[in-house]
Amino acid sequence: MKTCLALAGLLSCSAVCIGATGENSNPPTPKWNVTADLEEACSCHAACPCWFKSQPSRMTCDGVQAVFIAKGHYGKTPLDGLAVAQFVQSPEGKSMFESFGNWNFDYVYIDERANEDQREALKVIAAHLFAPAAKRREFRFVPIRRDLQGNEHVVTVGTYGSFAGHLVAGGDGTPPIITNPPLADPTHKSFSQGEATRLDYRDAGQDWKYHNSNYMFNHFKVDNQQYAKFEAEMARKMAGK
Repeated sequence: MKTCLALAGLLSCSAVCIGATGENSNPPTPKWNVTADLEEACSCHAACPCWFKSQPSRMTCDGVQAVFIAKGHYGKTPLDGLAVAQFVQSPEGKSMFESFGNWNFDYVYIDERANEDQREALKVIAAHLFAPAAKRREFRFVPIRRDLQGNEHVVTVGTYGSFAGHLVAGGDGTPPIITNPPLADPTHKSFSQGEATRLDYRDAGQDWKYHNSNYMFNHFKVDNQQYAKFEAEMARKMAGK
């Protein structure tokens, strides 16, 4: 789903460089880190081919990722217990890799329990965890909930969308783990593979109703230094093309 995170440096790193070199540069961005769970689902067949620079299983890759923060902070602003999610869609007949920056839409949903400082912090962190995928990003403030029903993880994002997924068993009975896919960012260096029982979405002019599609899960810990290094490297690679 979020296959072009590998190009995040084109946006976030550029913004950092402008602020660092201009005469009226802004104060340094506060340090941040989060320890969280990633819940991700999309319309592709499992495992999602977009992570390997291939075209989606269907005409578009319709996807969602939700991050549930166990512990985290942005500067002095605590983020423990909050959540943030993103819904996106690639253009028809194109891989997300080749169409980065021109996706059909990019909607980010922020936990409505967050206060004003936390909302602004989550917007900034979302620009790294969820690299801006379209020319315009929309924000919504909604309740974001996760329920664990046995092996099934059920995620609800306001009244707009929901999905349920579970990990599948590999050859030895444990879930398959995909490590270091071509488009891996710090949040996706490795993830466990599963299947989405369902994926629904009713916003951005969409009406998704998918069944038995791709699902991924990862428990991760990332910070601003990891993303700065990653984004600078991606910007360097893209500049060389």
